[in-house]
Amino acid sequence: MRRPLARALTRPLVLAAAASAIPLVSAAPAAADSIVVGGFPVDVSESPWTVALSSRDRFGGTRAGQFCGGVAVTRTTVLTAAHCMGDDVLGTPPNRAGDLKVLAGRTDLLSGSGQTIAVRDVWVNPDYDTVSNAGDFAVLTLAAPLPQSSVIGMAATGDTAYRPGTAATVYGWGDLSGGGDYAGSLHAARVHVLPDARCEEAYPGSTDGTYLPEAMLCAGEPQGGRDACQGDSGGPLVAQGRLVGLVSWGSGCGRAGSPGVYTRVSDVVRTLGRHRGAPGPHRGG
Repeated sequence: MRRPLARALTRPLVLAAAASAIPLVSAAPAAADSIVVGGFPVDVSESPWTVALSSRDRFGGTRAGQFCGGVAVTRTTVLTAAHCMGDDVLGTPPNRAGDLKVLAGRTDLLSGSGQTIAVRDVWVNPDYDTVSNAGDFAVLTLAAPLPQSSVIGMAATGDTAYRPGTAATVYGWGDLSGGGDYAGSLHAARVHVLPDARCEEAYPGSTDGTYLPEAMLCAGEPQGGRDACQGDSGGPLVAQGRLVGLVSWGSGCGRAGSPGVYTRVSDVVRTLGRHRGAPGPHRGG
C-alpha cells in the first residue's frame, strides 16, 4: 500500500510501529489493512494458509507484534505485500529485521497456539512500482516448514476464479471499522470480484496509485461495506478454493465507489518466473 496515513486516505494497509502500544496506521505504504470491514470472526482452521507477520521489537506485544498478513503457498514459502517489507515499516531492510516472524495456525493473536516461525529470507519484487502500486508482493522463506494442510494453491492466468461476479473471501487481523478498531482474532469478509473497468474508473491515476488490470485485481461490493483495511495488507483473497489476490491498496475501507485493490496472483507467478533465482512456488520452493 502506499504513503497515505490511513486506508481511509489511500490504502497502504500497514500498522504503524510503536515502542509499546500499537499505533493506528503507518505513514508508510499501507501494509496492514483493517481487519476486514463488514466481516465476521472465523477460526483459522477454515483458512489455515492465512498467517500473521510479526515483529515484537518493532510493533510491541499488544497484538503479538502483528503488522501485516500473509499466505502460505508452499510449506516454507509465504507471500505478502512488498510494502509490508519497506524500511519505513520495519525500520530496517527486511533481511536485517532479526525479529521478523510468521504466526501460523493461530486464530487469536495472543493465544500462543499454532506455530511461531522465524523468517529466514525475504525477497522483495524488484519490479514493485511504488507510484502505481503494481507488483506489490514479497516472498518470505521460512526457517521451518508448515503442515501441508496449511498450503493453498494459486490461481493461474485464465482461471475462472478471476471472472467478475465470482464470490471471494478476504482474511485478516486488521481494522474492523476503518477507525482503528483492530481485531485480536482472525476475521473474514465476503466480497465479489469486480470488473476491471470499475477499478479503472475509481483509480485512473493519482498520487495514490493507478489501477493496472494485468497486475491488479478489483474486489468488493458496489455499495461498499465489505473490504480489507489497515493491518490486512499482504493477506489472502480466495475464490473457488484458490488464491487470487493479496491485499494491497485502495481509498478508505468499505467505501462505495472505492473497491479494494489486490495484487493479482497470476502476475505474481509470471513475475517469479521471469526472475531466475527468485524463491517461490514456481520452483516448488
